[in-house]
Amino acid sequence: MVGTAQIGVTGLAVMGRNLARNFARHGYSVALHNRTSSRTRSLVEEFGHEGSFVPTESAEALVAALERPRRIMIMVKAGEATDAVIEEFAPLLEPGDMIVDGGNAHFQDTRRRESALRERGIHFVGTGVSGGEEGALEGPSIMPGGSVESYASLGPMLEAISAKVDGDPCCTHIGADGAGHFVKMVHNGIEYADMQLIAEAYDLLRQVGGLSPAEIGDVFRTWNRGRLDSYLVEITADVLGHTDAATGKPFVDVVQDRAEQKGTGRWTVQIALDLGVPVSAIAQAVFARSSSGHTDLRDAYRGLPGPAPQPLSPGDAQRFADQVEQALYASKIIAYDQGWKMILDGSKEYGWSIDQAAIARIWRGGCIIRAAFLDRIRAAYAAEPELPSLVADKGFAEEIAGAQDAWREVVARAARQGVPVPAFSTALAYYDTLRAPRLPAALTQGQRDFFGAHTYRRVDREGVFHTLWAEPGRREETA
Repeated sequence: MVGTAQIGVTGLAVMGRNLARNFARHGYSVALHNRTSSRTRSLVEEFGHEGSFVPTESAEALVAALERPRRIMIMVKAGEATDAVIEEFAPLLEPGDMIVDGGNAHFQDTRRRESALRERGIHFVGTGVSGGEEGALEGPSIMPGGSVESYASLGPMLEAISAKVDGDPCCTHIGADGAGHFVKMVHNGIEYADMQLIAEAYDLLRQVGGLSPAEIGDVFRTWNRGRLDSYLVEITADVLGHTDAATGKPFVDVVQDRAEQKGTGRWTVQIALDLGVPVSAIAQAVFARSSSGHTDLRDAYRGLPGPAPQPLSPGDAQRFADQVEQALYASKIIAYDQGWKMILDGSKEYGWSIDQAAIARIWRGGCIIRAAFLDRIRAAYAAEPELPSLVADKGFAEEIAGAQDAWREVVARAARQGVPVPAFSTALAYYDTLRAPRLPAALTQGQRDFFGAHTYRRVDREGVFHTLWAEPGRREETA
């Protein structure tokens, strides 16, 4: 039917298909388009009973099927494919219409596209969507950027299909141009760190604690009933409890130990370097995945001398598991804190005015890093919007202080027994770096001034100084 559909979806792979079904289930009429029209027909044939779908076979037909202002959601591969779809549809649209990119686009690409389309009077809404295939259908966490005007029209629809926690939609307007995709990128960086920390906890419980995968799964189930309650801990327990049907072995023992990545974690680290934000725990998680995939390097290092893990007695293993829980929780606070600091600095750099509490609120449901303690992060930033760090919050400060002895013991034991814990140890080093009254950076500045005349500042008087290192007496001068 011409001009009656409330939203269009182009790109009907799994994510696009499930988002289209989600819109239809919530009472919206959805126009469908795919480069291969068989996917459009398949969706209608299988799921047409779920709501109102308007299948179309061309860009012109999709645009004609939509009510004004038109809303078209692009669900194609990020990069050149997204640009190609935009160029296909933009000439067919009118001022006030909206193109919504729900893919994992780089936020700088989103800024570029938003600027170009704004000149044509078209709203471009870069939208982060987290929750995977299931979330897209049942309710994801949604992070739309773009103009305030576009959110007034599009926002209620996105809020309707998003996950809900305590009745609140896990969707909010993040900020102008690329803010939505920036926040989604940081979400994925935190996700990398969270997964790596969980993997290190598993490795410690197995190699040092001497527990089987199934037993470790039970430990994670116990943890999931406490302060570590989260989607990732929940699914970890299920994965560890799974037995491979073909071999009868634990599932984790038949999977190659090489972790892949799609790029958003790497983007987080790259952009953090540009912003000068220390996201060391996130970076170590990205590097850990890279290390796992370098089989040539691993072959070269394999067999080199080092301690062999010595499993603990059952009683000691239980005490050690309690220590690992504390180390995991403390490290998790650091990783999330680094992510929130990056959002804060990115918001300032690009003029987005992102609401930190709102980010925690919409990540409580739907997304991959959803966790119970996000509600505490929301409350901390709601009480003090300019909070410089999570550890500046009294509750988090007390918890991390209470966990630090166990945290240190876990990292030390791992080092003594040769078990790699790059994320645990880096998170602890970050904590110790920022709490130190004085850092060796003073020596670094002296070195820089010596070889490059890069100058330094003194603790006892104002100004910038340089020492004439090559002269007798090494006279100091004001730079």
